[in-house]
Amino acid sequence: MTTEYVSELRKLIYGAQNIVITCHHNPDGDAIGSSLALARYISKLGKEVSVIIPDAYPDFLQWLPGTQEIIRFNKHQEKAEMMLKISDIIFCLDYNTVERTGEMMSKAISSSGAQKIMIDHHLSPDINTAWTWSAPEMCSTSQMVFHVIEALEKDKEDGLWQTFDYVDTECCIDKQIATCVYCGMMTDTGAFTYNSADPEVYNVIARLLSYGINKDKIYRNVFWTFSVNRMRLWGHILQKFVVSDDGHSAYFTLSRAELRKFNFVKGDAEGLVNMPLQIRGMKLSISLREDTEKDNLIWVSLRSVDDFPCNKMSEQFFNGGGHLNAAGGRLFCSLEEAEKVVRHAIAEFKY
Repeated sequence: MTTEYVSELRKLIYGAQNIVITCHHNPDGDAIGSSLALARYISKLGKEVSVIIPDAYPDFLQWLPGTQEIIRFNKHQEKAEMMLKISDIIFCLDYNTVERTGEMMSKAISSSGAQKIMIDHHLSPDINTAWTWSAPEMCSTSQMVFHVIEALEKDKEDGLWQTFDYVDTECCIDKQIATCVYCGMMTDTGAFTYNSADPEVYNVIARLLSYGINKDKIYRNVFWTFSVNRMRLWGHILQKFVVSDDGHSAYFTLSRAELRKFNFVKGDAEGLVNMPLQIRGMKLSISLREDTEKDNLIWVSLRSVDDFPCNKMSEQFFNGGGHLNAAGGRLFCSLEEAEKVVRHAIAEFKY
């Protein structure tokens, strides 16, 4: 980002009073972490800011500072629609098209007269915005948000905020912001095991540590909080996943009945798709999860190693997309039919 581009963002923020931060449906650690970090920063600039998310987020993120202020669109639709309608700015974090916020929330965002600001690390941005930073090479949107915050703070240090009524001359970055950013970066890279080879990732981590975060506790809060039901669910899946004849790919299914059997809650399957990749020679892992409410809706998650482009596979076979080693999609069919699609994709998609 150039100094001039940062200045454009600064002017947009300070020309607004009511600001709403949004993220994609089925929010993950990066979506929640980036949203909460940016919300806290903007609130410290004296602005009214709210975080509106489409639906539930994983239970293991409940401890993050600021989660108690999050508004779920699917639970408080009338309130959320009004807030989006009267907002001056809507931040679009961690999604590249408004459709990724879900059918109803995307309509509310699109119909709002607010200026849109997008910060995202997915390919092919397609939102009409007043300001956009799209950087697919970044490990996470949380890292991008931290760079934006640092750039705005540098603007302040250079005296470029003095034309506005409210200026906090102290550094607005604090431990809570740094904690949210680190959590988002960590969860979107599998605890820095993929999409995290850029040295700048670790430069950012060093700066986050300087604000007093406890990275070990953040890791435990996310990855060491299994319920008994979640542990048994994982054990069940690890007994039944399917491995291809060449040993390079694997997939598993999660039916609605199985989810009920193990008292599934949001987040219980998070990270499960990575497990088959621990097998020597494995290149690709795919999970198929039946929606808990809608019939003929299968959520697809793909993970890969090295140069296997699971994002391209998702685009071609699963109505989705994503990153080289982490992608998602969905199928509108039965679980049995979804399995056939997966087997066909594995057979056809030689790389």
